[in-house]
Amino acid sequence: MGLRTRLLNALGFGKQKPQARRAYQGAMISRLTADWLATQTSADAEIRTSLRKLRDRSRELVRNNPYARQAKRTTQINVIGTGVQMQSQVMQLRGNKRDDKINSLVESKWSVWCRREHCDVAGRHSFQEMEWLAAGALPESGEALFRIIRRPFGNSKVPLAIQILEADLLDEEYQGGTLSPGNEWRNGVEVNEWGRPVRYAILTRHPGDYWFQNTAQRAEKHIFLDAGDVIHLFLPERPNQNRGVPWFHSVMADAHQLQGYEEAAVIRARAGASLMGFITNNEGELLADAVENNQRISEFEPGTFKYLNPGESVTVPNIDSPDQQFEMFVRNKVRRFASGFGCSYETLSRDFSETNYSSSRLSLLEDREHWRVVQNYLIENFHTRVFREWLALAVLSGELPFQDYELRPERYDTPKWLTRGWSWVDPLKEVKAYREAEQAGYMTKAQIIAQTGGGDYDDNIAELAREQRLAQEAGVNLDADLLGNVAQAQDASVTETPQGGDNAPPSRSRRKS
Repeated sequence: MGLRTRLLNALGFGKQKPQARRAYQGAMISRLTADWLATQTSADAEIRTSLRKLRDRSRELVRNNPYARQAKRTTQINVIGTGVQMQSQVMQLRGNKRDDKINSLVESKWSVWCRREHCDVAGRHSFQEMEWLAAGALPESGEALFRIIRRPFGNSKVPLAIQILEADLLDEEYQGGTLSPGNEWRNGVEVNEWGRPVRYAILTRHPGDYWFQNTAQRAEKHIFLDAGDVIHLFLPERPNQNRGVPWFHSVMADAHQLQGYEEAAVIRARAGASLMGFITNNEGELLADAVENNQRISEFEPGTFKYLNPGESVTVPNIDSPDQQFEMFVRNKVRRFASGFGCSYETLSRDFSETNYSSSRLSLLEDREHWRVVQNYLIENFHTRVFREWLALAVLSGELPFQDYELRPERYDTPKWLTRGWSWVDPLKEVKAYREAEQAGYMTKAQIIAQTGGGDYDDNIAELAREQRLAQEAGVNLDADLLGNVAQAQDASVTETPQGGDNAPPSRSRRKS
């Protein structure tokens, strides 16, 4: 070490040792992360400035983008399917048995109320169609709204119906007076000091609706609904979130660019297939195909030769589209879309060319777990909520003659909701696996039936008993192969063990003469 270096070190100007990095790499600010914009905002603050645009773009994607349309459709099919069935499980007061008479009455009355003329204030949608609309609104709009109306519609005796409201009617910009000094309006929802919803500010008319002839104009812009009269469905992503966002929010930009890329590739391929070449002569082509705004417009048709003006020359590019990278690029983008939305690539694209049984099964298992999460959310927040309202009002109106309902309402509030089930790629393997699981005690018949077909074990038993009774009356033997195997097993068991002990060879059975 030289004299100059020692002097600089003594004065404190020497070379400093590098300090240990104690920050997160993801939080470092450098020239490589200068374009990484992030804000410290709450969930409601982020939603407030973006919700309307996200919702509009999400609906445009569903209208015009096939992948977004398929994503919404597959959500509705896998979550709702043909509908969620209600099974009443009221138990007898004595004994651990179901009260079949009461259960049949509850199920029949519920089925009647679920008709469109009874459960919908507009008389347009049955309860199953409302389920379908709710499952579709979650990915497309981010939330679904239902208003509870406690009055009878149609010829129903139960004073209850539901009004479907689009998410646009919940005014996220409303800032008005509150019911209590401690309350506040957050994106159209008035919440108390604990964050519990108190009221909803609903627009009297859709902000994007058309003013048709003789449309009645209301003086008030909003109506305020009590939280007890509103069913607000959305899957929150952050704590203290009061509004839902479309499920396409993380894939909108990619989906829009992919749609433009595919459109450009198709147009380029069409132009390349239509235009065969250019011809230049001394006379030139004086007239174009059409002239608009002093501009020549040329049309392209298959097998076309185009003439140019004198002195004009064109270099014809090599239009080779779609190229070899097109399919790989599109597939990668669709995979990103599927990952961001929350389902597998095969489910979204309907492309099973690169799958086998194992990969298909893994994709289906993860997809179905996602659908079950959505099913459980809807059952807890929509089906159970509506059923409890209906049960209380059905008893109050005399539609259900339960004298002890006020004393023990929990006895009757025990519905079991049967969602749709799914079949597998190889049913034979799955049936054998289910049979072994049942024999080992890992699963019950009711669980297997619910998972495979979404049915009810009690209904299956009743149907089997009915079929066997009809077969016996008609003199028909069902499952002849199975009965033959049982008979052979019974004949084989008719053997006698000699007195010599367990290890002695068995003797032949004797037939009586």
